[in-house]
Amino acid sequence: MPTEPSIKPAAGRGAPTKFGAEFAFRSAATAAGGIIVAAIALIALFLLIRAWPSIAANKSNFFTTTEFNVKDENNLHFGIKDLFMVTVLSSVFALAIAVPIGVGIALFLTQYAPKALARPFSIIVDLLAAVPSIVFGLWGLLVVAPKLGPFQGFLNKHLSWLFLFADGNVSIAGGGTIFTAGVVLAVMILPIITSVSREVFGLTPRSQIEAAQALGATKWEVVRLTVLPFGRSGVIAGSMLGLGRALGETIAVLIVLRTSTKAGHWSLFDGGYTFASKIASAASEFSSKLPTGAYIAAGFVLFALTFVVNALARLAAGGKVNG
Repeated sequence: MPTEPSIKPAAGRGAPTKFGAEFAFRSAATAAGGIIVAAIALIALFLLIRAWPSIAANKSNFFTTTEFNVKDENNLHFGIKDLFMVTVLSSVFALAIAVPIGVGIALFLTQYAPKALARPFSIIVDLLAAVPSIVFGLWGLLVVAPKLGPFQGFLNKHLSWLFLFADGNVSIAGGGTIFTAGVVLAVMILPIITSVSREVFGLTPRSQIEAAQALGATKWEVVRLTVLPFGRSGVIAGSMLGLGRALGETIAVLIVLRTSTKAGHWSLFDGGYTFASKIASAASEFSSKLPTGAYIAAGFVLFALTFVVNALARLAAGGKVNG
């Protein structure tokens, strides 16, 4: 039987051209990823190189000392214990406030609100991310702090047996406490958590929702059994993005925690500095190598802390992603 002639692509066309374009795109994508990794590694190396001479000259334990005295270049005494405490406590407290509210708003916008209301409401929430940090700081100092004073006093009076609400080192009536800073930070990270959660909840397969409804599930049961499990990884990712913002926030925290330069013992009614606000408060004094290196050492710890937070977030969300 006669066979049909095979059609072969002309030389230099078809597959070779497609392969070349794919190789070029893959190389460009790999190079872009490599640049990011290299930039992060170089930043870490720079911080470590600049910080090490100061750490070596430090006459106190870097991890357990509460004071941060670097005025005398020949007699450095600095540590990160208080900085770590204030940074973690204010950020985690902000996260504890913002996550339930952010997830609730995201569920309302995607599952309950009519489309005519959901879109403008989403825009209003997202606009919070555009407000400058200094505005949040002034709002926290002049509006939030005085309003929270009586509430903080109530918590301190009735729950002082719990270390978080024990007596701090600042006046509760003044409002310049970690508690107030946490509330301000919660408002600042709310748009991030809400936006990411809203996008993930909106991607829940319609077939799963309709299947739950066909089985007679109520609206809340649909949300609990389909939407929340599907969006778990997105909520975790949004929460960690918000936590990263809170850990590195500078001006707003510096303005609110103005009444004290020393922390206490893991109480929300303490004052003090976070890593970022401490570095920002001394930026005008970066003239000598060793004192400046002490602040860079604190910045390196904050840099490492954000990496640990993101690694834990990846591990927590990995089960859902891989599943």
